[in-house]
Amino acid sequence: MVERKVTIHETVVEFVAEIALYVEGRGLLETARKFIDDAFSFFEELGDSRITHRPCGYVQWRKLSYRCATFRKKYTIAYLENATEIIICDIALSKMLVSDLK
Repeated sequence: MVERKVTIHETVVEFVAEIALYVEGRGLLETARKFIDDAFSFFEELGDSRITHRPCGYVQWRKLSYRCATFRKKYTIAYLENATEIIICDIALSKMLVSDLK
């Protein structure tokens, strides 16, 4: 497995933290910790150069040449890739994104 460097934008880290705080506020401390661990493990898996995802269906992200990956069936991760690095640029609830791909 050839690993590429994984860089995560601050907005993505903040989004993961907000979700975890919400879950923790519901009294589910272990679930919040697991969400954080799973999210960052998933981000690291994107560094595998054998994996390439589709270009994003969301128009604004496609214009920026982002590729999209789905995390836990609910979240869409947008990232840029090159031969040596993956840059995770954004994350959103999948149902909030409007795709023009049919």
